[in-house]
Formats: sequence, structure tokens, C-alpha cells
Amino acid sequence: MRIGFIGIGNMGFAMAARLRGQGWPVGVHDIDARRMADAAALGAALYPSPAALAAASDALVVVVVDATQVDRVLFGPAGAAAALRPGAAVLLCPTVGPADVERVAAHLQALGIGCIDAPMSGGPVRARDGSMSLMLACDDAVFERCRGLVEALSSKLFRIGTRPGDGARTKLVNNLLAAVNLAGAAEALALAARIGLDPARTLAVIEASSGQSWIGADRLTRALAADPQVGAHLALLAKDSALALAMAHDAAVPLAVGSAAAAVYAEALAAGLGRADDSVLYRRALDASQGLSVPPAPAGAESAP
Repeated sequence: MRIGFIGIGNMGFAMAARLRGQGWPVGVHDIDARRMADAAALGAALYPSPAALAAASDALVVVVVDATQVDRVLFGPAGAAAALRPGAAVLLCPTVGPADVERVAAHLQALGIGCIDAPMSGGPVRARDGSMSLMLACDDAVFERCRGLVEALSSKLFRIGTRPGDGARTKLVNNLLAAVNLAGAAEALALAARIGLDPARTLAVIEASSGQSWIGADRLTRALAADPQVGAHLALLAKDSALALAMAHDAAVPLAVGSAAAAVYAEALAAGLGRADDSVLYRRALDASQGLSVPPAPAGAESAP
């Protein structure tokens, strides 16, 4: 299969690099020229538009940020959907609302194109080594056609079902808990520092005890090391927690803790920290305990088609 990637930001690039490392033919499209150059260095073919990439692909992996970008790259001017041949497949990897997944899947199906609702979790390092999670909802026939591709991308595949949107529903439940865990871990470690405990030693205790969470350990380790790399923009968990709250509202499910966590991300986003790594929540909590504030992250363009 010829695989096209629309969007080669942190996750898309890692996934494309994994496939190239296994010898898959990969084409890419992104608005970021630097990312395109990096992909070319891996041996990926470069395409000037989603449509051009789609015409040369058997399956498209869409790894953009939100539903607006999904609509633009698939159905906008020079969009991919009209250029895909019937029988091709689209893996929809962004975290978007279930209703958006259902709408996109129906539109693609009307064109004779398969759609795999395929949100992912784990971060770029795990995407690169194939240990990230993929939550898959699609027709069995579409899954079988793309089995080799998804198994190459991830060793942790979860068949959620056949209903489009159920992958998104699962991902939003997961990301709501991730948002809660990270916000809580940041506040707890800031408390430890404020009362005179050594943060690194306290984090070591937490990692071996009942307070442990993967996202808390990963992000707080980076925060304590003052790692300058941005692994996951804070804006992503702000978006995802808001989507989870909307889903809960539609289902008439109250989320007291989830709402509090979502407010933490919304406040950080309003403070200009959307482009910062989400581990900035620790510094924000620490500074808040001292009556200070975290300055906004530098301005810059997102890597997205």
C-alpha cells in the first residue's frame, strides 16, 4: 500500500518515520516547509496539496489538530477526498467530537471511501517505536484491508467496534482522565515544593506509590528537568477536555472533577500558554502558590495543513 500522511507535526512525523523505517512507501503533505524537508530526509515523497497526495495514495493518515482542519484537508479546495480512488481508506487520527467523526465517515462512504475512526494516544516517542495506542472503530472489511498498516503503526490496537465515533468517544474519556491526572499531579508536586519537600524525591515516591499516573510521571519529570522540548502543546488537552465536557453534557452526565480540570487548562490557555508543553502546569501551579504568573509561550505557527 502507498501511504499518505496529511499533517506531519509531532505525532504525524513520528508515525511516518516509523513506516519509513519499515520500508513502507510514504508520501506527505504539510504547510510547514521544515517538516516537509525533514520528511524528505527520511525518504518520503512530498506533495503540494492534499489532493495531489491522495491521488498517489491507497490509504491516507490524517493527523491534523481539529475538526475544522479535517474538513479543510479532506473536503476543502484541493481536498483529498475527491482525489481518492473508490476503495481507498482514510485513517482519522485527530481527537475530534464523535458527531464530527460520524459526519466525515458518512461523507467518505458516499464517495466509496472507507473511514477508520482511529484516535491515538501515547506521544511522539511511543508513536515512533510503535507502542502508542490506536482506538479503532470501522467496518470489519475496512479494517481487514488496512490491517497491515495499523499493525505496523501500533502494537496496541483496540477494536472499539464498528460504529464511527466510538473511537473518538473512547479517546475523549481517556483524555479527560489524562487531563485530570496531569492537573492533579502538577498541583500535588507544587504543594510538595511549597512545604519544603524535594520535588524530585517526592516524584520518585509518587511514581512507586498509589498517586502514580503515566502522564503525571512523564510530564513532571520533564518539568523538573526544565526540558525545553515541546512534546504536547497545552492547547491540545485544553481542546480535548472541552470536547469531553461537551460529550458529557449531551449525555446528561455531570463531571465535577473533569469540569475543574478543564477549567485549569482553559485558564492556562487564556493566559497565553497554549503553545507551551503541557508540563507547564507544574510551573504554573508552583508560581501560583507564590503569587507569581507564568509568561506566555512565544508566538508561532502550528504545524498543520
